[in-house]
Amino acid sequence: MLGSFFHFAYELSGYNLVVGAFSAVNESVWEHLKLALFPSLTFALVEFLRLKSEANNFWLAKTVSVYFMIAFIHIIFYTYTSFTGESIFAVDFSSFVVTVILGQIISLKLLTRHKFPMWMNWLGIVLLFALVVVFAVFTFIPPHLGIFQDSETGGYGIPSVF
Repeated sequence: MLGSFFHFAYELSGYNLVVGAFSAVNESVWEHLKLALFPSLTFALVEFLRLKSEANNFWLAKTVSVYFMIAFIHIIFYTYTSFTGESIFAVDFSSFVVTVILGQIISLKLLTRHKFPMWMNWLGIVLLFALVVVFAVFTFIPPHLGIFQDSETGGYGIPSVF
């Protein structure tokens, strides 16, 4: 549900650039990946407040989960569209839901395993931070590659800026 909110948050905010850095600003595949990334991080912060003393490998688990979701969404989307030649909303939505569920299962499995070395959690934090930075930067300065191209307008990044 939070992913759906992040789909419309930029428009609902009156096209606020800060909100745009963390929510979808167009209909590109890249911007739709934010719908998995930022709601997952929001949920992770809430979880952390509750589970920090109980869960093992917290940041590693969340990092692996998020990277899995981003990769799996890519794989499903580009695999089926290579056969259909077009995006199908029902397939996109279903694959998103399944991917988020699988990502949370992966997270749970890592949270309940034996404790890994602390450096692995720190690595998780660094990799999550790097991912957030990359997504924010590519919102404003996207490479002109297909994954960044708005399927409706043909533009890249924030429509009013680029």
